[in-house]
Amino acid sequence: MPAERFPVDVQGRTLELSNLDKVLYPTAGFTKGEVIDYYTRIAPVLLPHLADRALTRIRYPNGVTGGSFFEKNAPAATPSWVRVETLPAPGSTKGRETIDYVVADDLPTLVWLANLAALELHTPQWKVGAHPDLMVVDLDPGAPAALKQCCQVALSLRDRLAADGLTAYPKTSGKKGMQLCCPISGTQPADDVSAYARRIAQELERDQPKLVVSKMAKNLRPGKVFIDWSQNNAAKTTVAPYSLRAQPVPSVSTPLTWDEVSAGAAGRRPAAKPYTAGEVLDRIEKHGDLLAPLLDGGPELPR
Repeated sequence: MPAERFPVDVQGRTLELSNLDKVLYPTAGFTKGEVIDYYTRIAPVLLPHLADRALTRIRYPNGVTGGSFFEKNAPAATPSWVRVETLPAPGSTKGRETIDYVVADDLPTLVWLANLAALELHTPQWKVGAHPDLMVVDLDPGAPAALKQCCQVALSLRDRLAADGLTAYPKTSGKKGMQLCCPISGTQPADDVSAYARRIAQELERDQPKLVVSKMAKNLRPGKVFIDWSQNNAAKTTVAPYSLRAQPVPSVSTPLTWDEVSAGAAGRRPAAKPYTAGEVLDRIEKHGDLLAPLLDGGPELPR
């Protein structure tokens, strides 16, 4: 039986939504309609972080327990009003020279993607046609290390970056780790940004060898926090702020305050923790967009 479709008008664009009652997060009973509602309500703070960035989606058409696929190319039947940018494909696993990327600059595009069950949204640190304007480091704990240890490393990393004139802003990954995001000038190539992030990660590894590792080898990571500096490679992407994640509950990559990170590092409450879609909407009412300073640009990295 064909899916029932519901035409809706989103800022002057007509979309057909379908399967709104389909449960995409079985443990939480969170439906596709609720996914679309979340992305619609979070759009005012999410869209500025997606603007002008080539978007990689992870789609879960049968929910978070039903398999997924990465999608970089614009899918078949992409509406003519969706912005598509044809860009080189560095590191393409399919041997492509270019990829037709979707760029989500507006609410109709975001709703269209949510209707495709594109639960996770990932972006590079660069905007179309430009050098990176963000530096991101991913903090990935190896069990038994957890979010508490990530918070401890985040505080050390914040202070080290501040010594070079950089301001770091924390967010959860929406899974077990964290990211620190720094606005930078957008005047240096990705290789330079990645080299700087690698050097800082290696410094912290030397200073805190029992807590920090800067190498990707998994056998080195149990009980430590891996500082993944390679997120700044031009071919890499990072989960966008406010993106849903494919977890048992609809968790979100959530901006944090440094007070929350400090509490998390000390094991106090209220501490950094994974947040769900509903909690993040409440946090926006309280805090606004804690990552808004990322949109204002930053300094050049030390050479």
